[in-house]
Amino acid sequence: MFRFDPTFLKLQKLIKINGRSWSIQRRRIYHPCTYSGCGTGNKVAAPPQQFNSLPALNENASYINQATSYLGSYFSHSSVEYGGKDSCNSLSHPHELLRSTSGGDGDSPVSVCVSPGARCSTSSESPTSAANSPSAESTETPSQASNAIVTSNWLGLSGTSMFQGLIDRALRTVRGSADDIGWLQHDPEMPPAEDGTDRFNKILEDIGHGVHRLPNTVLYLLVPGLFSNHGPLYFVDTKTKFSKMGLACHIAKIHSESSVEKNAREIKEYIEELCWGSNKKVLLLGHSKGGIDAAAALSLYWPDLKDKVAGLVLAQSPYGGSPIATDILREGQLGGYVNMRKIMEIMIFKVIKGDIQALEDLTYERRKQFLKNHPLPQELATVSFLTEASISPAALATFSHVAQAELPLTKLPVVMPLGAAMAACAQLLQVRYGEKSDGLVTCCDAEVPGSVVVRPKRKLDHAWMVYSSLNEAPLEADAAQVCEALLTLLVQVQEEKQRQLD
Repeated sequence: MFRFDPTFLKLQKLIKINGRSWSIQRRRIYHPCTYSGCGTGNKVAAPPQQFNSLPALNENASYINQATSYLGSYFSHSSVEYGGKDSCNSLSHPHELLRSTSGGDGDSPVSVCVSPGARCSTSSESPTSAANSPSAESTETPSQASNAIVTSNWLGLSGTSMFQGLIDRALRTVRGSADDIGWLQHDPEMPPAEDGTDRFNKILEDIGHGVHRLPNTVLYLLVPGLFSNHGPLYFVDTKTKFSKMGLACHIAKIHSESSVEKNAREIKEYIEELCWGSNKKVLLLGHSKGGIDAAAALSLYWPDLKDKVAGLVLAQSPYGGSPIATDILREGQLGGYVNMRKIMEIMIFKVIKGDIQALEDLTYERRKQFLKNHPLPQELATVSFLTEASISPAALATFSHVAQAELPLTKLPVVMPLGAAMAACAQLLQVRYGEKSDGLVTCCDAEVPGSVVVRPKRKLDHAWMVYSSLNEAPLEADAAQVCEALLTLLVQVQEEKQRQLD
């Protein structure tokens, strides 16, 4: 609590922030009472690093965090009054004494004693003014003094709480998803993954020479990802080429902006409809959130689907979670001051007619909870495909063919700078977290535990799998060939699993 009297004005002039008060040095703050004979000062070590990717910002955040801790400890529950200098010597915590020398006006020294719950005093007036102080205090009633103390205490606590809350939000915003990225690899309960990159490259090379091994005794179901309803060409090229090879290929007609559990139920019904009367199993390939939806369908309804599904490919899917979705929706950030969640709800619900839960289901918290309760079946053959986007200047000028406008005499391609956007996002994730990504999903979060993992050296962004690029390399495999190679690898993994079970 604070009791203000006329000495407060002099106190403002006399207290100086110099080497005898606060000394903030590199990685350490020294207690002010190291000086002025207040006892032995305690050196407080810097808190843990907040932002590993940017050392300069991490260092500044550490300084702010330490300074905030001291301010909170001194002003949150403190009692400051003014009186004689000797009363400071009777404190139960003498090390909490702040002292400063007088200013240049020749006034006497000033001492400010701060002690939680204790009475403390200072002497900052001449003997004459000190002699007049009893008469000044006698005019103040107890109720007036109590009101002044309560009011000043409320102002102090309110200001400190607001400052501390602002710092907490800033640190939480700066820290972001640094503690969550790659949690799947650090969980000891998760099964290890197997590297299948060499096998994939061999299959892709054979496909380039015209050797196709996908069987026509199964059905192929492609599950699109988030916002696919607004991309008319999503997976269309892959389905067309599969059909030319005589393969029964389908694109799941789901509302990708719905929640994971809702889409899982629709995929389950879609699989049952495909298998009804055909007596064929289904191989699934899900891209982005489509892989999450397909995996959820198999986890939730495996007893009904185990005789109908032969395997699953998760291509660039945020199986462990997405740092972008998590950073957007995390509570207690600086973005909370502008209600970022409400803005996203308006964009998803009003503009694209989706559900905010579709984005929530991709956060780390939701993914951890879901995988704990509904893991993938161990007997299911699984392949995961993860890529790294190029962040070169040339990638920032990449356009993707997302649709086509049909005119009376011709068709014009509709292009968008999706490749450029993916390159910019990949660079942001690289700078902020030090993690490689395809622009939306980090490589470590796309690696499914217990699966055969494909990690190609070729730089591919998140949109490349479903939308062709205008500057595609003629000698490189296209998205349809990559999907064919992934499904061919899945067939091999499924056969190996079946032999192990038999």
